[in-house]
Amino acid sequence: MKLILLGPPGVGKGTQAQLLTKEYKIPQISTGDILRGAIQKGSDLGQKANSYLSKGELVPDDIMLGLIREKLFGDVPLGGYILDGFPRTLVQAKALKTMFQENNDTLDAVLSLEADEKLILKRLSSRRTCRNCKAVYNLITKPPVVSGICDTCSGELYQRNDDKIGTIQNRIAVYKKQTEPLIDYYRAAGILIAIDSSGSPQEVHGFITSQLED
Repeated sequence: MKLILLGPPGVGKGTQAQLLTKEYKIPQISTGDILRGAIQKGSDLGQKANSYLSKGELVPDDIMLGLIREKLFGDVPLGGYILDGFPRTLVQAKALKTMFQENNDTLDAVLSLEADEKLILKRLSSRRTCRNCKAVYNLITKPPVVSGICDTCSGELYQRNDDKIGTIQNRIAVYKKQTEPLIDYYRAAGILIAIDSSGSPQEVHGFITSQLED
């Protein structure tokens, strides 16, 4: 099964990807994983990508698409996967479609995880991270036994800048501008499955698998 996973920050993409990986025995592939793997191998594309990353710049689409092609359609093509974090823009989505056509392959589905913005803000702004062991808690769904103290190492819990309201709102705005157009694109292609992610992880996973099996 070949899937794309879409959704703004805070909808639980990471959790659902892990559950789907176990359910269908397919790997989760993120752009970060692809970049790290190519750089470690020292491939031509990996070196080109690293030249941008080392300067804090975004990797151009042509290099990123080349790395995606190597990963999905290389010497040992993957029989199934969850593509997470790519495509992010309409230009990338169209280029990915061309890539699949050139390799006589197709996507099975695009999963779009959705949630009310207020719920996303509440979820993410409730996260706390241990300064010592980096364990992650949520004051609503997974609070520490002692407020402000890590259950594992007794380290101090703090709120990362990424989890502050202003930063979260900015991340959501960027998602809406860049990635939301993909929803209409894949809906028009007939492969989009809209997922209400406001329920528990198990409820959301159950709905996803029922839709995929249908």
